[in-house]
Amino acid sequence: MTDEPQGTPEVPEGQDPLSALDFEPSAETAELEKAKAEAAEHLDQLQRERASFTNYRNRALRDQEAARTRGLEDVLTALLPVLDDIERAKVHAELSGPMAAIAEKLDASLGRFGIERYGVVGEEFDPTIHDALMHRTTADAASTTVELVIEPGYRIGERIVRAARVGVVGPE
Repeated sequence: MTDEPQGTPEVPEGQDPLSALDFEPSAETAELEKAKAEAAEHLDQLQRERASFTNYRNRALRDQEAARTRGLEDVLTALLPVLDDIERAKVHAELSGPMAAIAEKLDASLGRFGIERYGVVGEEFDPTIHDALMHRTTADAASTTVELVIEPGYRIGERIVRAARVGVVGPE
């Protein structure tokens, strides 16, 4: 007598033992496979929807920041004549008392929004941020530098709103 149960066919060496079984997959197995495929499809749709939402959110944040910057630029552009008048008054020592305090507060307020005034006498001339309205040469100049600031420049972060309008002096 053999130890093998009755009704189990002999399986040749190297062959899959399940291949010799003689049965059809049950309806439960087919339903399970269908449910797995459906779950995989839903997971794929969910991942695509999540990626789409993330892209939308990032684009909305970029658009919001760009609109904020454009708004700041518009306000700064509208205020440029006033800021120029205040700067000229400071240079000619005509700004005193309460008006000097107001000018300081205005500068501080612009600074809170990342608006920076630039262009000072003695700095190196850079044609990407300065407009040279006058130029003269001298023997004792080592490099081209700002000699006169006609109108200061303004920038928001790295973006130039208005280039500084300057007079420069350079070597012969």
